[in-house]
Amino acid sequence: MPHRSELYEDVPSGCWPIVYSPDYNITFMGLEKLHPFDAGKWGKVINFLKEEKLIGDDLIVQAREATDEDLLVVHTRRYLNKLKWSFVVATITEIPPVLFLPNFLVQRKVLKPLRTQTGGTIMAGKLAVDRGWAINVGGGFHHCSSDKGGGFCAYADITLAIKFLFERVPGVSKATIIDLDAHQGNGHERDFMDDQRVYIMDAYNRYIYPGDGFAKRAIKRKVELEWGTEDTEYLQKVHTHVEGALNELKPDIIVYNAGTDILDGDPLGGLAISPQVHLHCSFTVCFQLSFSGSKYFCCCVPV
Repeated sequence: MPHRSELYEDVPSGCWPIVYSPDYNITFMGLEKLHPFDAGKWGKVINFLKEEKLIGDDLIVQAREATDEDLLVVHTRRYLNKLKWSFVVATITEIPPVLFLPNFLVQRKVLKPLRTQTGGTIMAGKLAVDRGWAINVGGGFHHCSSDKGGGFCAYADITLAIKFLFERVPGVSKATIIDLDAHQGNGHERDFMDDQRVYIMDAYNRYIYPGDGFAKRAIKRKVELEWGTEDTEYLQKVHTHVEGALNELKPDIIVYNAGTDILDGDPLGGLAISPQVHLHCSFTVCFQLSFSGSKYFCCCVPV
């Protein structure tokens, strides 16, 4: 029998299936600025939407923090215990000064935001079943697997969301992951290596982190991109391969990992996609997914 989890409790019917919490954002003595990854980006997205009067606090589903019991659905106890060592978290987040912080501060200022985003992805999975679609404004920690973190990803939220659905929702037995972050999603690939219920399409810059050759074996549709790939080529490849992926498997749930590190000028992605084409690409993918025959659609936005 599934464990008791607050992440699967009902949410107010008046809320849109958009999950967020101010606790997503990492701020502590400026340490978050030592990594090119913007650790306050999620709040900026929500603030922009509020300023444009597209959304209000009363319409957002408030994310809840994933507990150890929730995390143990995928993670090993040994791995979670490792996170009690600051040097391990410093390695995962690639922020060396974290090594020198007491772990209670690391838990509160670094890992709690990531656990809350992880809870948000799990909640978005449940909301997708309830409403047909859902978005988590955060998460997408696709470099973390059950027993290893990396690349600023300490918890395997995509794996967790899918495992929760498989265990708790009758009729959800097949999943497709569409991963369009500029980096290879080696975490969920390792977790679902031999799981035939999960189909993975991954489009990424072949020359950048993580370069995980073992994990690539789990990718059913691999789209390896060159340095500086531009708009026309990118859009054509995404359209073709998303369509092909959805023709190969009719999933019950689709998880779309939609990063913006593909944008021209991003310090980590190495691609050259314009904001206009990125937006068009997202709409194209969502349009294709809506006609895929899948029952539910869940999107993580690790912008």
